[in-house]
Amino acid sequence: MTTAPRIGITTSITTDGSSPERAFVNSTYIRAVQQAGGLPILLPPQLEPWARQALHEMIDGLLLTGGGDVDPAQFHETPHEKTSDVSRERDGLELDLARRAVDRAVPLLAICRGLQVLNVALGGSLVQDIPTETSSTVDHSQKARQKTARDEPVHPVKVADGTRLAAILGGPEVEVNSFHHQALKRLGRGLKPVAWAPDDTVEGVEMPQARALVVGVQWHPEELVDRDPAARSLFRALVEAAAAARR
Repeated sequence: MTTAPRIGITTSITTDGSSPERAFVNSTYIRAVQQAGGLPILLPPQLEPWARQALHEMIDGLLLTGGGDVDPAQFHETPHEKTSDVSRERDGLELDLARRAVDRAVPLLAICRGLQVLNVALGGSLVQDIPTETSSTVDHSQKARQKTARDEPVHPVKVADGTRLAAILGGPEVEVNSFHHQALKRLGRGLKPVAWAPDDTVEGVEMPQARALVVGVQWHPEELVDRDPAARSLFRALVEAAAAARR
């Protein structure tokens, strides 16, 4: 029987009304967790409360993945015209998992949408559409450029000295890929911004007072692990923290 730390990985859910309904996740997350020494356990939005409880008690660490937009109702706003791919089932699962992880000291890594979920779970809010709500000229949504590969960095991120994220990444600046049109606005309780894009969009947070690792990044390190030591370090930090929490 494996002793590898069990890492819960949240999944997306089909929202276009197609049949059959599916739960899915990009395989790069699964590979990145395994490469770091973790045992992936998928957490789909269709979980019943009893199954959610059982799996949460089973996992040693939590990975909140990317995907569609968080329902603006979760932070008491009306939807922007660009809001898309909303799933109340996924929001409900992930907001609950994020709060449980913080409360129960389960190590947590939040990626892109996951960062936004973590922020909303702790009472924060979001910029619903960067291009129309800000004057940013940074390429935050490289998927609009069809020839740009998912593992191709498109802008730098500066990381504050002396932070846990800087220690994990190994330096004060990284080059990142980017697939989001939303961003953090009001910060959730206990979260500290520790990394920024050139337009001052928050690209990384951590929770200094948390009893376990709580780190979120706005880019997609799972797509960069084959070429970027900093990306691999994020997943290794999660797995190592999960292993330590088991002892």
